[in-house]
Amino acid sequence: MIWRLLTCSSLAAAALFGASVSGQVQVKDSRADAVVKRRDYSGIVVSLRPVAGGVAPPAAARVTMTQRNKTFLPHILPVVAGSTVDFPNFDPIFHNAFSSYNGQIFDVGLYPPGGTRAIRFVKPGVVRVFCNIHPTMSAVILVLNTPYFATTKKDGSWELDVPPGTYELSVFHERATDQALQALTQRIAVMADGQKLQPIGVSEAGYLSTPHKDKYGKEYGPPSDDQIIYPGVRN
Repeated sequence: MIWRLLTCSSLAAAALFGASVSGQVQVKDSRADAVVKRRDYSGIVVSLRPVAGGVAPPAAARVTMTQRNKTFLPHILPVVAGSTVDFPNFDPIFHNAFSSYNGQIFDVGLYPPGGTRAIRFVKPGVVRVFCNIHPTMSAVILVLNTPYFATTKKDGSWELDVPPGTYELSVFHERATDQALQALTQRIAVMADGQKLQPIGVSEAGYLSTPHKDKYGKEYGPPSDDQIIYPGVRN
């Protein structure tokens, strides 16, 4: 009787607060210095989507991707579909965030230091973000149809809380092919007392980094003179 009461209590607590699911992602076949030299496995997104029907739609949020030192921060930003992303410009120069392929196409236009723009992302998918002025700037917004996701730490570890149930586990890594990521998709059953999964190996074999073009589909021109003041700029 005592064991049964404890079990019912544990199930109720898990339904209310969620059960802990954790694991670790390891990167293989990499030529990136961050991985080879520093063993940095951060920035990989693990998401769990409930398999059972009748799940309430995830709540949208408002999050931020800053532009500072000619860099988008964070570089990998997972969000729930329907969320709005703000793009504040903390640099003393102009920026123009855009995405012209994959995921959701958008262009916030050219705007000055201290300004900001916002885009609502409604379609699940991978949105690759660039700056129309600075070709070295890039980022990824991963739009998900589930509120259960986590981004790996440097050692590749991740952890999140979910209600007990059956889930489809997916992995996103910027430097992995679609085929490699699809092969990692699996179903897991999360019990009330939580679960620690076996390490997941993500291969970068076959990944090719190709230069992107500007928002007009053309090659970038000479490096911009960031000391120039742009008078009367219109979006």
